[in-house]
Amino acid sequence: MRIPHSRWTIPLLIASLLVIPGAWLLARESDTPSTAVTTQVKQGDFRVVVTTAGELRAVKFVQVQGPPNAQQAESYQMKIASIVPEGTVVKEGDVVAELDRSGIAAKRAEVFIALQKAEAQYEQAQLDSTLNLSKAREDMKTMELQLEEKKIAKEQSVYEAPSIRRQAEIDYEKAERALAQARVDYKTKTEQAQAKMREVGADVERSRNKLEIVDRVMQGFTIRAPSDGMVIYVKEWNGKKKTAGSQISSWDPTVATLPDLSKMETITYVNEIDVRKIAVGHPVSITLDADPTKHLTGKVTAVANVGEQRPNADAKVFEVKVAVEQADTTLRPGMTTATAVETYAVKNALFVPLEAVMPEDDVPYVFKRNGSGLVKQEVETGAMNDDEVVIRRGLESGDEVVLSAPLNREGIETVRLPGSGNKPKDASGDTSQNVKPLPVAPATNAAPRPAASPSGAAARPTSTPRP
Repeated sequence: MRIPHSRWTIPLLIASLLVIPGAWLLARESDTPSTAVTTQVKQGDFRVVVTTAGELRAVKFVQVQGPPNAQQAESYQMKIASIVPEGTVVKEGDVVAELDRSGIAAKRAEVFIALQKAEAQYEQAQLDSTLNLSKAREDMKTMELQLEEKKIAKEQSVYEAPSIRRQAEIDYEKAERALAQARVDYKTKTEQAQAKMREVGADVERSRNKLEIVDRVMQGFTIRAPSDGMVIYVKEWNGKKKTAGSQISSWDPTVATLPDLSKMETITYVNEIDVRKIAVGHPVSITLDADPTKHLTGKVTAVANVGEQRPNADAKVFEVKVAVEQADTTLRPGMTTATAVETYAVKNALFVPLEAVMPEDDVPYVFKRNGSGLVKQEVETGAMNDDEVVIRRGLESGDEVVLSAPLNREGIETVRLPGSGNKPKDASGDTSQNVKPLPVAPATNAAPRPAASPSGAAARPTSTPRP
């Protein structure tokens, strides 16, 4: 078959001959060390930082509370009917919130009815006592007259027969004894009436005092500011703020706070894995979500010893308090913060990205560039953070290491550390020496260890990790 000639035929053939070998060469070079992503070993200050989100609050504040003696009025749950907007600046005595009075009003009506009943019983007891004592006095008067009659009869029986005289004496003695007994009974009835009056009087006083307590509690349903300040809502157990419609209890009657904005702290919650790294006194870098350009410093002031389950959290967390060292008038309670707690630091350390360290048989290795090729270099690792790991031995500042293992690494030379006890496994899986291999420190649970300085001396950490 004859190929038609044109002026483009020869140039196209030449281009094809050049492109195909070039593509083949590029495909071969894609597996060569020159195309691998590398990074240089860095030297400088290495820090282990625990980063969490927090919330600002005032260290000192005044609580705005409902009636403190609501339990005495048997008002245990109260609903907030209205409250001033959060952030309102109030003066001492200004109304901050109103509580719903429907429940306490029903309780007052019940107590008032009980008071009326007690007063009626008191009046009834008073009338009964008056009637009974009046009758007892009348009976004694009658007995006195009967005694006088018996006395006259006794005197007149002097001239009668002895039996008649004796009968007159007996009648007189009976009348005298009956009068004495009536007087004793009258005294007892008087004491009984007084005891009854004290009993019903105590019921009246109890009901009256309870009504006064209920009235005072009702007055406390209008909640006023105890001092000047800015109203900040408080949070319930589930993290929601108490607003209109929320419930307050007699055990926790706080509806808002008036914070002292001159001294602030941020409250954050750290997971149980990282909390052991944090100790009181650790330095903290604080940024505000509302103003990322503003950087504040602080120190850890308290670390909770007991974990808790927070809403929307899968694991237990521990509360950590961080005092803000700078006074700033723009800070407001409730602002979200990003807190970076520096738990450990090494001066003048060598470190590489975590991706560069590739364990093999529990021995950490890196693939280091050596001229145009690579060598498999054993390293000794130290402290780690979320992104990088300290290299104590095996690398020098400026060395280049790859971030991913090459595909064809069987023929790459392996360089062991001097004095390393790690021995490679043979085909059967046994080691030539029964020596425990050097483990790679895990990223989150490793106990930080100081890195070696260029002179060979171990650098001292600037802080001590939490045991």
